[in-house]
Amino acid sequence: MDIVIISEFSEDLSKMDNDRFAYLANILSEKNTVEIITSNFWHSKKRHGNSSKDIWPFSVTYLNEPGYSKNICLKRFYSHYIWGRNVGRYLKYRKIPDIVYCAVPSLTAANKVAAFCKKNGVRFIVDVQDLWPEAFQMVFNIPLVSDLIYLPFKILSERIYKAATDIVAVSKTYARRAIKKRSSKKATVVFLGTKLDDFDRNTKRKPILHKAKGELWMGYCGTLGASYDIDVVIEALKNMKSYGVIPPKFIVMGDGDKRELYEQLAREKKVDALFTGRISYMEVCSVLAECDMVVNPIHAGSAGSIINKHADYASSGLPVLNTQESTEYRHLVEQYNMGFNCDCVEDLTEKIIKLSADDKLRKEMGANARRCAEEKFDRGNTYLKLIRLIEEG
Repeated sequence: MDIVIISEFSEDLSKMDNDRFAYLANILSEKNTVEIITSNFWHSKKRHGNSSKDIWPFSVTYLNEPGYSKNICLKRFYSHYIWGRNVGRYLKYRKIPDIVYCAVPSLTAANKVAAFCKKNGVRFIVDVQDLWPEAFQMVFNIPLVSDLIYLPFKILSERIYKAATDIVAVSKTYARRAIKKRSSKKATVVFLGTKLDDFDRNTKRKPILHKAKGELWMGYCGTLGASYDIDVVIEALKNMKSYGVIPPKFIVMGDGDKRELYEQLAREKKVDALFTGRISYMEVCSVLAECDMVVNPIHAGSAGSIINKHADYASSGLPVLNTQESTEYRHLVEQYNMGFNCDCVEDLTEKIIKLSADDKLRKEMGANARRCAEEKFDRGNTYLKLIRLIEEG
């Protein structure tokens, strides 16, 4: 079969990293002809790139996107609109494929793809990675006004979900949203996950940071933006001192709009924090292997559900301190007893103190987290469901 995978945010495919769609394409290429269509604008670095090399058994096509400098701005919506238009034009002159597997968001490209597939009788599979416009509404929300602003995006997302032959989602939460107004209530849920064999291999690499004897480390990996509540972690670590407890060193891996603000806040609160900036996935794994616990701090009201870092945290076999409201993830933490769900800065402070003081508890919860990774997040097992869906229907 001829399979096209459309993923706007795949970015640098010049190396073996942890991209969901490159992983899928790599397996599908064993029996099929596969092409990934992606953007030449890299969202995480806010710059253009086009650097994939001949390391894959599938082809990669970079289509032009104007780009933008901020996550929330009018220029971003315009940029996605132009990229979506370019996807539509590209498909118009490309050989008609058997299947199009399309990531959502963004919305413009998926809408163009939906129309193309309907016109040409092509199977159209939508993979829901995030909820738009709900994710934007969490950051920029003015009562009544926002409802009007985001209404066209809601209509667009509904149109895409209804047009899909099949719905795939990275969480049950997203799946329920996508099938809400569809006649078929069937969806395939496969967490983003990671390949445990690769993760374990990466942890054996020499870490880029040196850990002093007797130190405790608490790790965070991911974006430093509006959705992530690094402030509450810094405040909790500062509060630990008032209890006469030495806080763990806070290792922050990642970059984003608010990195400088968080670094300044850590200095003001006299919290021992090390910000690595953006590092490779292999380096993230090796640093996590040195940590004693991890933290998942996400602002209240976030539309996020099961996300990338959940897989990495569980794979690392470390207890997690979670402030995210997502019912689905909180249930997972409780079900596996792999850490603590925290409701406020005082609660987070107490739970960090509890984990810091109890090596046995850290090991027990960490072992439970690893079991969760093996059962719920290992791509070597979980992605077989996706391959079957794509190849067999």
